Amino acid sequence: MPDGHRLYLSFHPQRNSMAISATIHKVSLNIANMDTHYYQTHELTVAQHPSETNFRFMIGLVAFARHASDQLVFTRGLSSDDEPALWEKTLTDEIASWIDLGQPVEKRIRKASGRSKKVSVYTYQERKAKVWWEQNEKKLQRFSNLSVCHIDAPNIETLKQRTMTLSCTLQDGEMYLTDDVNSIAISFKKQM
Repeated sequence: MPDGHRLYLSFHPQRNSMAISATIHKVSLNIANMDTHYYQTHELTVAQHPSETNFRFMIGLVAFARHASDQLVFTRGLSSDDEPALWEKTLTDEIASWIDLGQPVEKRIRKASGRSKKVSVYTYQERKAKVWWEQNEKKLQRFSNLSVCHIDAPNIETLKQRTMTLSCTLQDGEMYLTDDVNSIAISFKKQM
């Protein structure tokens, strides 16, 4: 699968045809990560699920930029219960990194922790994330390969276009995502 691709298809038996049910975005993402010394441009074709908000779509790009590597790809995401938003696999098809967005149930995290060497959960929408964390913190402590981080990215959806050229700079744990007009400061609050 090419770098960063995900596509959603739905089957309509009554019509006996396939229909694309997602909005396709082309993203040129130039990453300069001073913390990990990773400097690369990724040409991504990313599908936005019909039920996915613009804010969540952009949070997915933030997570990609923070973990970027040549093996990291977007998955089928919301259209699959067995896949996270992003993952990185080894050459032997083992899951090296499982990256989920939102507030996944504990059962999903347990399954991910058993399947992957590293699991990262990125929460957003502060009120919902706070309630989720209060309800799950004790249960999640037992997963040694899990990290939970809250993303604060006000107005990030203003960067979203069908075709985007974005520059991402990461330094001292902070991220700046810019296009030709806007610059958004993004912060990360590590929960565990």
